[in-house]
Amino acid sequence: MLDKLFFRKKSHEQKWDLDDNIPSHVAIIMDGNGRWARKRALPRIAGHHEGMKTVRKIVKEANRIGIKVLTLYAFSTENWKRPREEVDFLMKLPGEFLNTFLPDLIKENVQVRIMGKKELLPIHTVKAVDQAISQTENNTGLILNFALNYGSRDEITAAVKAIGTDIKNGTLDPSQINESTIENHLMTQGLSDPDLLIRTSGEVRLSNFMLWQLAYSEFWFTEVYWPDFSEDHLREAVSQFAQRGRRFGGV
Repeated sequence: MLDKLFFRKKSHEQKWDLDDNIPSHVAIIMDGNGRWARKRALPRIAGHHEGMKTVRKIVKEANRIGIKVLTLYAFSTENWKRPREEVDFLMKLPGEFLNTFLPDLIKENVQVRIMGKKELLPIHTVKAVDQAISQTENNTGLILNFALNYGSRDEITAAVKAIGTDIKNGTLDPSQINESTIENHLMTQGLSDPDLLIRTSGEVRLSNFMLWQLAYSEFWFTEVYWPDFSEDHLREAVSQFAQRGRRFGGV
């Protein structure tokens, strides 16, 4: 039904066309890996590993249907509070994912980016991420933006400090500060704000994710745990987005 209403499939190989606007930038809070594992009497890390497989599927589908930017909340500044074994495993996942999937990303013209405090990540994690960024920097297709060791309040605080430094150095007058000034000091500089936010697992909060950038985004929540999130779920979210009227405070 969703495909009939909002998608026209040209052929098996070609992209889907939307009858209405497709979101240019989709952000996803990938939640529920641990609960997915617990329901199956598995360790939490098994859920994270399964969630990595879902990332691979969703990146391919997002690229196929014409989404321009996909931002994935992979690890927050608060996630360091989790058990050491789990954190260590999560820090290995970017390397495992990128080392396995990088050839496909290059083939599919995907550009990898990262936002977050990279300097606090383990060396092996940074090395894997930097390699992927370097090898895909000239790609012109989907931008795959990982939020890794990212927290929005930390991001905004850093932006305020940077603006304060500019004022102190005499390169910026306070009267010149506007929304663009702040946006140019955020980690998403150069990217459009998300049109659509998706959160899995049934939770309905932002969890310190892109608080500035999500001001006028459409939200779509699902009870589905991230490891079970499928291409059909992504198309459902995009289809519902296409039905909504975005007025940005107007009428």
